[in-house]
Amino acid sequence: MAESTSNSSEGERTLKLIVEYDGTGLCGWQRQNNGPTVQQHLEEAIRSMTGEENLILGASRTDAGVHALGQTCIFKTQRSISCFGFQRGINTALPDQISVRSAVDVAANFHPRFDARGKHYRYTLLNRLAPAPLERRTSWHRPGKLDLAAMQRAADVLVGEHDFSAFRASGCGAHTATRRIDKITVSRARDLVQIEVWGNAFLRNMVRIIAGTLVDAAMGKTSPAQLRQILEGLDRRRAGQTAPAQGLCLQEVFYPE
Repeated sequence: MAESTSNSSEGERTLKLIVEYDGTGLCGWQRQNNGPTVQQHLEEAIRSMTGEENLILGASRTDAGVHALGQTCIFKTQRSISCFGFQRGINTALPDQISVRSAVDVAANFHPRFDARGKHYRYTLLNRLAPAPLERRTSWHRPGKLDLAAMQRAADVLVGEHDFSAFRASGCGAHTATRRIDKITVSRARDLVQIEVWGNAFLRNMVRIIAGTLVDAAMGKTSPAQLRQILEGLDRRRAGQTAPAQGLCLQEVFYPE
């Protein structure tokens, strides 16, 4: 992806932001009428700096309660404020749960969603008997014994290009359910079990349904052979539950060099 340091002949610039947020209490990424969203807060913060009505375009429409470490988004502006000035000014106007980590000029035709070549998500489980108040906003509490080796064997079934109809929410608007998962890893760090998923693109709730299904595998409810049958059967009702939103975090969005 080519970055640009100069404005267009008309003076319009395209700025790319990398945004981190705690999705607790937010109604997701996309602006809507029923509550505050990340897009809304960013657009209002930029308007307070520029006086412009800017539309923010994001790489991923994360759901209510989902977090991000590396959401990518863009906006266009006529202002000649430096990239660092935009980063600092926007952060000053944002609530504490949202932060712009970086701001750079990019080519006018850059699109954060259509130009993306892959995404990395992390789903976190709290695996201990007692709840953890400091982890409750960013993990799903699962107190029972989890067999991580069984989770990994089941996860390996999902790697590759498949029709993931069994792992999409009923309201998903994607034209096709075919997606490619490049890698899934399952690991433990003390009381936290982390499911890391890399792929070219994801359906609505896909990672959360995968997480719920892998928990079934960890509890001996679903074998790798059964998971393959679920995948090939294309029936959402046969996969596991949709894991709670608070355990999911968009780690990074990848673009061509």
